[in-house]
This record gives sequence, C-alpha cells and structure tokens, in this order.
Amino acid sequence: MRAARIVLVVVGVLVMAFGAYVLVTTVRPARIWGLATWLLGAVVLHDAVLSPFVVGAGLLLRRTGRRLGAGVLVVVQTAVVLGCVLALVVLPEIAAKHHGQKNPTVLPFDYTTRLLVVEGVLLAVVVVALVVGVVRARRRTAPLVASTTNG
Repeated sequence: MRAARIVLVVVGVLVMAFGAYVLVTTVRPARIWGLATWLLGAVVLHDAVLSPFVVGAGLLLRRTGRRLGAGVLVVVQTAVVLGCVLALVVLPEIAAKHHGQKNPTVLPFDYTTRLLVVEGVLLAVVVVALVVGVVRARRRTAPLVASTTNG
C-alpha cells in the first residue's frame, strides 16, 4: 500500500511538472494570469458549491437508504454529480455565447437548451429510479402471506 502511494505521488508530481512545462512553453505570458484566475475560480466553485451540494444530497439520500436500495442511491448520486459537472463545463460556453464572439462558428449551438435537455433527462432518470425504489421498498414491507385468525 505504501509503495502504491509513493508511485501515485511521483506520477502526480511528474504530470504536474509536465503540465507546467507545457503551460510555460505554449501559453503567452499575458494569458497565464487569465488562466490562473479561471483555475482559481474553478477550485472555489468546486469547493464552495459543488462539493457541499453533493455531500448534502448524499446525506439526505443515506437517511432514506434503509428504505431504498443501494442501486437507487447510486443512480441518484451519479445523476447529481453528472448534472453538476456538466453545468460547470457548459456554463462558460453559455456565458461566452451570451457576450458574443467574433467568429459565430466557434460556439455554433444553443448550449442553454442543450444543457436544460440533458439536465431534464437526468432528472427523469432520478425520478424513475426513486419511483422504482419506493415501489420495491413497499413490496418488501408488505407481508407475503396475509395473516389469518384461527378462531
């Protein structure tokens, strides 16, 4: 286990060093600060918005975990993570399209509609998973044989 951690740390450091080398050799110095600002904003957005939301949703779902199956919880958590990450990736395109661009072929699609459609599909998957989970939970709690009285 210790050897695997050391290998992972060394590989991580090498990848970061390679990324820094590529950054310095391919990006103009005037653009590095804009990139650094964007990366800092992404970290803050991840730590301040995405992570607490996913953890909170996970905690709420775990409370229902005794009644719903683990598969339902996995589907819901996966949909929450995918929806959040997709929104983080697509929102800059939506903002860039809103502000306008010099070349209209750079952002040719309606990203707002596409994001809403995909998020709606994820929501539908979550609703179906929850309904299936609730139906299965009710079937499990119902007695298999009706109680009878001998009297």
